[in-house]
Amino acid sequence: MTELPSWRDTATRSAIEDFVASVTAGTDAVPVAERVAVFDNDGTLWSEKPMPTQLHYVVEQWRKRLAEDASLAARQPYTAVASGDLSWVGAAVDKHYAGDDADLKVLIGAIVEVTQGVSVHDYAESVASFYRDARHLTLGVPYSRTVYQPMVELLRFLEANGFTCYVVSAGERDFMRPMTEEYYGLPPERVVGSAYGLTYDEDTRQVRYGAALSFFDDGPEKPPRIWTRIGRRPLFAVGNSNGDMPMLDFTADNGRGLALLVHHDDDTDRGDTPYDKGAEQALAAAADRGYTVISVKDDWEQVFPTAPASTRDA
Repeated sequence: MTELPSWRDTATRSAIEDFVASVTAGTDAVPVAERVAVFDNDGTLWSEKPMPTQLHYVVEQWRKRLAEDASLAARQPYTAVASGDLSWVGAAVDKHYAGDDADLKVLIGAIVEVTQGVSVHDYAESVASFYRDARHLTLGVPYSRTVYQPMVELLRFLEANGFTCYVVSAGERDFMRPMTEEYYGLPPERVVGSAYGLTYDEDTRQVRYGAALSFFDDGPEKPPRIWTRIGRRPLFAVGNSNGDMPMLDFTADNGRGLALLVHHDDDTDRGDTPYDKGAEQALAAAADRGYTVISVKDDWEQVFPTAPASTRDA
């Protein structure tokens, strides 16, 4: 049985297997300590449509704030939430990937308001509760069932060959940490992401979130954050958007590195939304920059995990 059972026997899977064999065997094998793999999260390890999971969580928090203070509806993104039309939120993210961050700054400002003054422990409990109860907005299943099964298999395949895998995402670090171990088998210390500013409250002896974002881990910010947290240049990287290009380039230029780009081109009924928006530059530059493109439609036999037997008829 193949070690990547949800991957079809295509040139892409062969490229992955050949690469791993080339860096793990023989006299030219890369030392285990240098076998570092980095994965974007939204759109790479799990579904990000119709909106990234963190935005789903934050929208619910904004709704609670609106219930307490209706005057918030006078400004975005609360205006969008109050109207029930969240297109402004999605457009702000799309504009970011097109190089316009004006609305993204407004969006981030409102996101930070949700956690300001909250302890890291209370936030972790709130996020964990969300993961237990929330359902994907279009698939109607728990978020644990919207991870990409082939990517989870790829994590295990790499680990079996001596790689240490990290999540490196524009998503907020502490929002991802409560789920990465259960969903991906990666402990919280291997999560690199955007981060709220932190302060220490000596009276309560709690670490709390501040009033601003410390950094936004996307685009050219990713390689410095990788170096800061890991101290090694990755040998293997996977992303899916324009914002992942610096991370992919940083890896591809390692000398022996492999950079992969997930292309959401599956127009079948397997549940993954096909889209190129936010990835146009990466897709157009893939050949010139040496990215190996993963076609969801052609390279993956199965997209999402098989539902537990007890829930298939629910």
